[in-house]
Amino acid sequence: MASSGNVGACAGSRAQVRVSIVTPSFNQANYVERTVESVLSQHGDFELEYLVIDGGSTDGTLAILRRYGGRIHLVSEPDRGQSDAINKGFRMATGEILAWLNSDDTYLPGALDTAVATLRRGARWCFGECRIIDERDREIRRPIARYKTWLARRFSLRRLLAAGNFIPQPATFFRREIFEQAGSLEEQFHLAMDYDLWLRFARLGGPHFIHRPLANFRWHGGSKTGAHYRDVAWECFRIACRHARGFEHPVLAQHLASYAMQTTIYKLLDFAHPSRSNG
Repeated sequence: MASSGNVGACAGSRAQVRVSIVTPSFNQANYVERTVESVLSQHGDFELEYLVIDGGSTDGTLAILRRYGGRIHLVSEPDRGQSDAINKGFRMATGEILAWLNSDDTYLPGALDTAVATLRRGARWCFGECRIIDERDREIRRPIARYKTWLARRFSLRRLLAAGNFIPQPATFFRREIFEQAGSLEEQFHLAMDYDLWLRFARLGGPHFIHRPLANFRWHGGSKTGAHYRDVAWECFRIACRHARGFEHPVLAQHLASYAMQTTIYKLLDFAHPSRSNG
């Protein structure tokens, strides 16, 4: 195991709250520097704790991460997958506010300050809008992002079950107490573990939706969603079945119809923009 650094402090006149961000990482040398910079560049009235949990990368990722020294807390060791790495990071984290950012996604300027202000006003969890970008940071798939924003503005547990996972994971933040009450990520899920967690959160109370983009989700051929969106859809359906008590038959039928529509749209977009389906 390799470890470096302690806690990076974010500028601010008074540190009233600590925000712990966890990045699970494995062989993402092409993107991880942009991810790290987007976290460390956040400023506001909070203290930042940044943990990167690497699964033993061999592609140059560790050399990039070690350049940051004490600005991040780095752990590199074999793990049981992404959910295990995120859970490990949250167990190590000391912040009252938690989030994770995958090693190819990025935060937009002011994202953490906006989320902290929202959670300070009493929300237990919140999420904002999320742009979809390609490997060169160009915004793509705007209709999909706009559709998910439309759903987010009409949030309900029933809609989250019926429409599938429209909550953008990179733009979601939550208090430690709701995470501890809901329980950690399920390691049996490798593609839609966030959807399972959001449904558990939603049973405890609805989120606050922030009407501004907070993050960028990177769509590329090497990402789990980009390469396996049909598998993601099937895992989401399995998760919906698990959580649909009280809504079962009509909601699950709507869920299947929603994902059939979405996967068809994804295939059409890949056909129309083949160069971008891989980035």
